[in-house]
Amino acid sequence: MTGAAQGVGRAIAERLAEDGAVVVLDTAARLDWSHEQVQLLSGDARDPEVAARAAARAEDAGPLVGWVNNAAVLRDAGLASVTAGEVLELVSANLALAVTGCHTAVNHLLARGRAGAIVNVSSHQAQRPVRGALPYATAKAAVEGLTRAVAVDHGPDGIRANAVALGSISTARYEQYRAAHPGSDAQMAALHPLGRVGTAAEVADVVAFLLSPAAGFVTGAVLPVDGGRAVNGPDPEAH
Repeated sequence: MTGAAQGVGRAIAERLAEDGAVVVLDTAARLDWSHEQVQLLSGDARDPEVAARAAARAEDAGPLVGWVNNAAVLRDAGLASVTAGEVLELVSANLALAVTGCHTAVNHLLARGRAGAIVNVSSHQAQRPVRGALPYATAKAAVEGLTRAVAVDHGPDGIRANAVALGSISTARYEQYRAAHPGSDAQMAALHPLGRVGTAAEVADVVAFLLSPAAGFVTGAVLPVDGGRAVNGPDPEAH
């Protein structure tokens, strides 16, 4: 899997390892944690050679049957603040992570005539962007389209592809946001019908399900893991 240095990615990796899987992490960041079932392969997850090495390492621990694309590039930018080229670079940086991962996983599985599952991590912003995050929202919308296309193209090969669209999740990055924005807890509670943000462990539970045989007839789905944020609209009578 990619993007497992911290936060949601770490929770997913730890959950899969606790379930008995050998997890190979393809990451450019150094880990400040370890698990006996987790192996680290350093490098840029957008690089096909790095991804291929990760797949080979997983196969050696064997066999590779699941792939998670979690890595992302988080940088706000808008059409009025940067050049079109910079916007495209940011969109491509995020989309390339998922495309490279899907390409590697699909071809690895096809070469072995093996079924498998791919999970792409998306965001509620693919459907309802947050102002100022145009490149990220655009890339995540493309990731969801990629997920559906992979499911259609490779379902006959026994390869399932699904995505999880996350709402706000309590991570170190989110805690930094809270510290910089006093009073944000009430706002976040109002955005999510469940009245709170999610936990990384809750995301990991859903990803583990989508990778498992229990989700054997689930493919091409974009599953919200967002506490209802994507379906929540402002109530004109609330005030």
